[in-house]
Amino acid sequence: MSKAPNTHVRMFGSLHTIRRNRGLPSYEDMYIPPEGISGFDLAEKLDLPLEKIEGVFINHKATSLDAIIRPGDTTAIISSGVPGPHRYSLGIHSAGKHLRK
Repeated sequence: MSKAPNTHVRMFGSLHTIRRNRGLPSYEDMYIPPEGISGFDLAEKLDLPLEKIEGVFINHKATSLDAIIRPGDTTAIISSGVPGPHRYSLGIHSAGKHLRK
């Protein structure tokens, strides 16, 4: 039995381009189980290259890929390469800092 999508996921930057080059939209409506999944697992399900991912916005807050995404969360995956000043203003700089050590 197929599960109905319950979460809208968007991809930005180079991830948008990767999806378009594959003939896919830059967003995906997905089923997320009640216990949630990590950003790593979400990226894997979407077949996105981890080396191109900086972090994930969950409910408008920049987080690292180990954060848990729950059903219905507003979700966007952020590509690496966001310019300096924008990294700070969006909260991306500190979001995945502990994973880059």
